[in-house]
Amino acid sequence: MAQYVAAIDQGTTSTRCIVFDHDGHVVCYDQKEH
Repeated sequence: MAQYVAAIDQGTTSTRCIVFDHDGHVVCYDQKEH
């Protein structure tokens, strides 16, 4: 079973990635403007 899940949001002005652990807690978050 995977320990983490990454969600990527590709928007018009930025890209976000959030990593969740098995319990749904946010492990890491980053956002880059483009």
